[in-house]
Amino acid sequence: MKLAPPAIWILLFVSLNGCAKDRSLAPPPDSEQITVTVKVPKELEAETMQVMYRSATCKRVTHGASGQRIEVEGHHSIDVQLQRQGLSDLYQASLAKDGGGACKWHLANVIFGVTYADPTRFGENVTSGAGGGVVVIFDHNNSPRGGADIKVDGDLIIKKDYYPWVKENFLNGYRKRVSLAGQGSIYLNYQALQARKVYFEPVLHSGFLVSSEGTKVHKIGSFIKFTYPDGSVLADGRSEPDFRKLQSIRLAAESKQ
Repeated sequence: MKLAPPAIWILLFVSLNGCAKDRSLAPPPDSEQITVTVKVPKELEAETMQVMYRSATCKRVTHGASGQRIEVEGHHSIDVQLQRQGLSDLYQASLAKDGGGACKWHLANVIFGVTYADPTRFGENVTSGAGGGVVVIFDHNNSPRGGADIKVDGDLIIKKDYYPWVKENFLNGYRKRVSLAGQGSIYLNYQALQARKVYFEPVLHSGFLVSSEGTKVHKIGSFIKFTYPDGSVLADGRSEPDFRKLQSIRLAAESKQ
């Protein structure tokens, strides 16, 4: 018996299983838009925004702890560069809420933020670190950075204080990075189901630098040493600067001006 070519078997398999969908995005012309705007301080730059669409039509298969087959929503991720608005400090991107296509994609979440444009201004071989990130979730799924810490109704306006944080690490190789110390973790996580406009304004207090020196040996009682803008030095077991202390130092200094 003559066997069919491999390509024929593939076509038969696809047609029998009904999974020959075009998984590309194809937003309809009348799709509602969600606008993301970042006001970028002059020392910083907007990072590339990670955008995720999800689909209940084009599912993907994963497996549980005991090997059972689990179907979950499919996802499609793209990178989007925020565009500067004229000569202003505003950077913006518009995203289709309805991703369209055969998979009927919908906008699920975005991850964006700011970082230092020139980290070497803090010293040779200094690289950009973490901080200054935002996650906005538009559906009921977690993002790649986890779930939401804050849920909001309507549009989302975020204005947060940040401080330059130069940190040296010695264990597992020497590294020196400049990060943004703010309130909370590296990313601020929001769920905004009804938002059509997202605005993020990071306020950088560049004159109030905090530095840290990591431990050089694994030893109980050996902590990261933080030097704050007022000259105080603390090694109290923290892994990140004390944000309230930074705010207090700045506000006290500004009240004397």
